[in-house]
Amino acid sequence: MAFSVNTNVGAMAALQSLSSTNKSLSETQSRINTGYNVASTKDDSAAFAIAQTLRGDVGGLKAVSSSLNRAKSVTDVAVAGAEQVSDILIEMKQKAYQAADAGIDQASRDAINQDFVALRDRITTVVGSSDFNGTNILKGGGGSVSAIQSLQDGDGATTGWQPDSLSVANQGLDLGGSVITVGATDQINTQAAAQTMVDTLSTSQSNLKTSLSALGSSSRKIDAQLAFTSKLSDVVESSVGNLVDADLAKESARLQALQVKQQLGIQALSIANQAPQAIMSLFR
Repeated sequence: MAFSVNTNVGAMAALQSLSSTNKSLSETQSRINTGYNVASTKDDSAAFAIAQTLRGDVGGLKAVSSSLNRAKSVTDVAVAGAEQVSDILIEMKQKAYQAADAGIDQASRDAINQDFVALRDRITTVVGSSDFNGTNILKGGGGSVSAIQSLQDGDGATTGWQPDSLSVANQGLDLGGSVITVGATDQINTQAAAQTMVDTLSTSQSNLKTSLSALGSSSRKIDAQLAFTSKLSDVVESSVGNLVDADLAKESARLQALQVKQQLGIQALSIANQAPQAIMSLFR
């Protein structure tokens, strides 16, 4: 090989190798700092695009969970209120049986009637209080509740996305309604009224049984959908991690290897840079 002070091939080769090492070292340090193997589209366009789509799905699933949790709260409040109304009806029926007894005097019947009226009015209080965030599905006119249960297009429309929803209907447990047939002014101050009230309360209990069943079924469905959405969100997030997360154990080992390689590259470049000085010995 010719001796030249103008062209140091060894130094150029050492510099290229060192530059490559420095680039790899920078990439490894970036992966360790961010925790991502694919942090931007420059790293891997296909993987990054897929990961971004999946991240969008995760965001959608969080919205689904939020919607389901809101519906669950409204429904659970309604369930608690309906169960309380059911207990009150049992007490009212007991009072009606007592007042229907021909063997008691009017004073006793009046005292029983006062308890009955207090229980009757409690139903209105319970129904009116079964409200969550402005929605009361026990009170007539209190509205119903619906929630997004999945990211599917509910009607398969091609013109625009329509959420796949579940809903819980209003139960209308107001006094004198289609479920609670006891009127807002009904009393058991006479034997005949008490006897009629027993039948009225039996009808109300039968109607309420249907409402309780509907509310319980809806609550279980919401709970099941929440559990599924949570698992699905975990799976999607795991899929994103598989695509873009860095294996920090491997990156740590790679970092140490590149640091050693960088030091050796600097040493090799230093040696190569000293090579032209050997030409001076030819002129002594």
